[in-house]
Parts: sequence; structure tokens; C-alpha cells
Amino acid sequence: MQATAYTYDSDTHHGSVLLDDGTPVPFDGHAFLAGGLRLLRVGQRVRIEWDGEGDARRISLVTLQTF
Repeated sequence: MQATAYTYDSDTHHGSVLLDDGTPVPFDGHAFLAGGLRLLRVGQRVRIEWDGEGDARRISLVTLQTF
């Protein structure tokens, strides 16, 4: 799934993305590091993957969207 980087803290690697419908969704450092990224800029298009379902659904991977 694609999203847009909304917030990012380079110290903790925590942040959030905006889904295409405008919904903000947080991610933690584990999801950021799983994508192999070193830096993320607000506004960048990213690809995200999910784990879990319902209220337990969390972002498990954040990486750059490539075309």
C-alpha cells in the first residue's frame, strides 16, 4: 500500500504516514528499520506493509515507493 510520510523523528525513527484517504497512521522504529531506510523526509511517497487485523493492525515496514 502507498502512503505519504507525514511526521518523522530521526532520533527514535518513529513517525506517521498519511494514507491516501487522509488518515494518519503511526509507525515505530522497527517498521522504519525493516525497510532499510536511513532517512525519511516529510512528503515522500512510501510503501507500507501491515501486520495484524482490526485494532491490532500495525505498520510493519516502511520503505520508499519506487516506480
